[in-house]
Amino acid sequence: MFDRYEAGEQAILVHVNFADEDSREDLAELELLVSSAGVNAVDVLTTSRSSPHSKFFVGSGKAEEIAAAVKAHEANVVIFNHALSPSQERNLEAICKCRVIDRTGLILDIFAQRARTHEGKLQVELAQLRHISTRLIRGWTHLERQKGGIGLRGPGETQLETDRRLLRGRIKTILRRLEKVAKQREQGRRSRKRAEIPTLSLVGYTNAGKSTLFNHITQADVYAADQLFATLDPTLRKVELKEVGPVILADTVGFIRHLPHDLVAAFKATLQETQEADLLLHVVDYSANNYLETMDEVNAVLDEIDAGEIQQLIICNKIDQLEEVEPKIDRDEDGTPIRVWLSAKTGQGVELLLEAISDCLAQSMVSYTLKIPPAQSRLRGVLFELDCISQQAYDEQGDWVVDVRMPAADWNRLEKRLDHGLSEFVVKH
Repeated sequence: MFDRYEAGEQAILVHVNFADEDSREDLAELELLVSSAGVNAVDVLTTSRSSPHSKFFVGSGKAEEIAAAVKAHEANVVIFNHALSPSQERNLEAICKCRVIDRTGLILDIFAQRARTHEGKLQVELAQLRHISTRLIRGWTHLERQKGGIGLRGPGETQLETDRRLLRGRIKTILRRLEKVAKQREQGRRSRKRAEIPTLSLVGYTNAGKSTLFNHITQADVYAADQLFATLDPTLRKVELKEVGPVILADTVGFIRHLPHDLVAAFKATLQETQEADLLLHVVDYSANNYLETMDEVNAVLDEIDAGEIQQLIICNKIDQLEEVEPKIDRDEDGTPIRVWLSAKTGQGVELLLEAISDCLAQSMVSYTLKIPPAQSRLRGVLFELDCISQQAYDEQGDWVVDVRMPAADWNRLEKRLDHGLSEFVVKH
């Protein structure tokens, strides 16, 4: 479809050190991404710049050096550890005589390899189409003008316009299908809420050990490997916890620094599981030197999908790779667990995690009996909307007597939002 060089297995990696902290990327992470994509890196070229070059991103001298490295190593793809504009990509391809892809394109390729379910494949295709649509004009430079002359005059639509129209049509089709998937997921969440089953969501940087931990807790057989984005399709399992009963545990896609916006948008239905969770289990690879940075990146993505306010339990994973660190639970002044130290690989400390989850959920849910007069119809509507009613009846005065159970966060939100609050209607705790 595109007049582009074919990507191959031998890659030249290009990394630029920028003075600006926000523009910096991690070279070690790029090497992990490339390895996860199944590509062999034959050379790594680095340079420093204060800002990207408008034509080649790296400057004309470095672009010539990259082209020479491609020729010397007979490489067939150049991978940049940064986001390139379509014109920069095209200019680099012209000088290197091989395929050039950026960090976003690399992540999309890994996602395409990992997608297993119908939903996952649709989400990846949507992200890829959105990414490709910005690069169409570069792929069809030889077809931008209509041909003239006898027998060559067409209806007036160039090949480029045809492809744009086809892309728009395909994107609309995928969005309709994903909307159907989102509705099905929403129904599942509503039924779980009605059954008062709390939802836990495993979140964390890619390759932090979420799937390994998920398998330990649920005895599931989810694919887990020491590579980036091993998990792409979300998995839900029911787990029985002491003193809490059944809970739903969700394993989700890992986050990464500068996660492409197209991917965040495409995986909206999947990330909804995180938005609706009662408790987030934030898995952190504590053996990594940059664990604080990865935690910040995860929290940034959580804020982006409106899940930043949900209670978190930090899981300090991979303690088997640290010296003199034992499994334990760290608690705050109120006795609420805030950190659990464990090893998902060996299973050390997993029982402590289950104990910590039970403590967090016990404190995060509240149960009340409310007596609500007929005049408070708005409050009744809100309670029905939250699906938090376990029992209801009417007394002799015509007041509505209702038993509610909801997350403490929802209760506090209602206290602030409603004119009278909820406390004045409480009969018993």
